[in-house]
Amino acid sequence: MEGLDVMASGDTPAVARRLVRLAIRDARLAKGLTQSNVADAMEWSLSKVMRIESGEVTISQNDLRPLLGHLGIREKSRVDELIQAAKASKQRRQWWDQPKFAGLLTTAMKQWFSFEVEASAMRVFCTTYFPGFLQTPQFARALVERFDDVLTAEEITARIETRTLRRQAIEQRRSRPDARVLLDESVLLRTLGLPEILGQQLLEVLHMIDDGWLKVRIAPFTLANPGIGNWEIFFLGEEVPEHAILYRENGTTDEIVDDARGLQRHLSQWDKNWQESHDEEYSREMIEARASELLGIDKPADPRIRRGLLPPTPGVRP
Repeated sequence: MEGLDVMASGDTPAVARRLVRLAIRDARLAKGLTQSNVADAMEWSLSKVMRIESGEVTISQNDLRPLLGHLGIREKSRVDELIQAAKASKQRRQWWDQPKFAGLLTTAMKQWFSFEVEASAMRVFCTTYFPGFLQTPQFARALVERFDDVLTAEEITARIETRTLRRQAIEQRRSRPDARVLLDESVLLRTLGLPEILGQQLLEVLHMIDDGWLKVRIAPFTLANPGIGNWEIFFLGEEVPEHAILYRENGTTDEIVDDARGLQRHLSQWDKNWQESHDEEYSREMIEARASELLGIDKPADPRIRRGLLPPTPGVRP
């Protein structure tokens, strides 16, 4: 990543960009205007307004001042705050801006990566596979290549590489996020046809847990209504819904959800599932036991076997 900045904690262009776009959107809605109304009044294209409000692009100070006036935001302190935020939103070049990724990553992905390098906390729930920033290159390839019917070879290569770069960006931060990952128990069983790859993936997760910045809990099969899909919530600042962003991924499609109602529903579901799942110590034992089973390592068996909750697995020492 030579020549590319890894965002340091405290430098928050994504936060600043979000502040500006939400202020614009909320002011527009408060005046009962559509995006088309704003585009006509400002003599802009509709796509420009849509991209500004979605956070896909930043807005210049020269464009922001007249737009704020049109939307009724005229208080000097508020205007100054948003102008300063617009300045701060000019993000430095990051790894996902490299030419080799051009046209190969979705808009939601690139926005999500910009939030990830600034997130103070991460709340992740996965029902089918490990979240991208935890995946080893081998696990990522085994997973992403299953979508070769809808992804090009270049897209597959790019998505695999992003996994490694995402984790590097997190690990190189001066202040790492409070990352908590909730895995459905089925994730420990899904080998993608290659037990060794899952075994190595589990060992890598154990290393990250031991490194101190990652907490993992396993949601047991007995958990009622855990939810579906894979989704991540990042907090940009305080751990309150107002500072949260939700990212949902399903196969090759993804989206960012930024409405308070949807966020609160997912936050409540995550908190409930986290409390009802195995604690971190027990979950770590489950991960270690499964890795040992897959790799033939002489380690303690599944803690549920030792505690008499499951029958022993053939060939595995209790």
